[in-house]
Amino acid sequence: MTAADPQAWRALALAPPFALGGPVGEGVLRASAEDFLVDERLGFEPDGGTAHVLLHVEKRERDTLAVAGELARLAGVQSRDVGFAGLKDRVAVARQWFTVPTPRAPVEWAGLEGRGFRVLAAAGQSRKLRRGALSGNEFTLVLREVTAPPALLDARLATVASGGVPNYFGPQRFGRDGSNLDAIAWWLAQGRLPRGREGRAFVLSAARSLLFNTVLGARVADGTWNRLLDGECVNLDGRNSWFVADAVDATLEERVLRHDVHPTGPLPGRGRGPAGAAAALEAALLAPFAALCGKLEQEGLEASRRALRLVPTEWSASRAGDVLTLSFRLPPGAYATALVRELLATATPLAEANDD
Repeated sequence: MTAADPQAWRALALAPPFALGGPVGEGVLRASAEDFLVDERLGFEPDGGTAHVLLHVEKRERDTLAVAGELARLAGVQSRDVGFAGLKDRVAVARQWFTVPTPRAPVEWAGLEGRGFRVLAAAGQSRKLRRGALSGNEFTLVLREVTAPPALLDARLATVASGGVPNYFGPQRFGRDGSNLDAIAWWLAQGRLPRGREGRAFVLSAARSLLFNTVLGARVADGTWNRLLDGECVNLDGRNSWFVADAVDATLEERVLRHDVHPTGPLPGRGRGPAGAAAALEAALLAPFAALCGKLEQEGLEASRRALRLVPTEWSASRAGDVLTLSFRLPPGAYATALVRELLATATPLAEANDD
């Protein structure tokens, strides 16, 4: 692999290894937007403040940034002043939260409708909503034209529900047809990021996602994606925190089995990482990406960690003929498509290029 090779990166980013032996059948995902429902959960109630308005918005076939721009226009503010916790799929029906600075002229937010969105509720809030400020997302997915042996599908559904799947960044993170990978290569070659804040953020996040998927894919291949190595940075389930386990003992192994903790992979930047065997493995896997890791440090990004394992909660699955309906909850930043790919190979009639 060369220092900047988008073609080689495509397999690492877009087609990483399966953990459970590959899909057991085929199906159609997103035959319509209504087949992909997402409900964002904040984990807190509006505080009644006066500086901002907290809006609960339902959008259909619109991306989050486009809706944020329209809300900004209605409030008479800049798009950068609109807050939201995360990007949601465009080809979906998604209910998510936004904040806008309180307009000088009153706006009747509740019930307001725009192209592809409507405001469900509004309340006072003291502060701008920040990225990642949510407790999770609830999904209801409908897969149609499913062709899979019932016994095999039932067994795979049970395995996914009980043991989880690799927590890959989905192809949405890498842009339409992997275009963000080309942008990363251009950045390495030219030394310049896009000027706009969002364009810059997309390139930086795609770069870190590529590196994470590379490490996770290798650990899927060697069977260590769901167990701890000595020196592992260990994630506490449901929290954005981790600790280094110098040695893995029986207590930690038991906590892994009950999903209380998870192994992690790198989101490179400045700062400490794993030790021991885990550090040696990551160093070897990221060595071909030394220039990219160096660029991320130069941009001042702080190193972080992401769980390698994704375990759904509040899980239910039902099948009626050739239609499979899945309902589950995932933590912030997790991709529903990472779960589906371990079940079925899916066709997606409607084009998609936004984050979960």
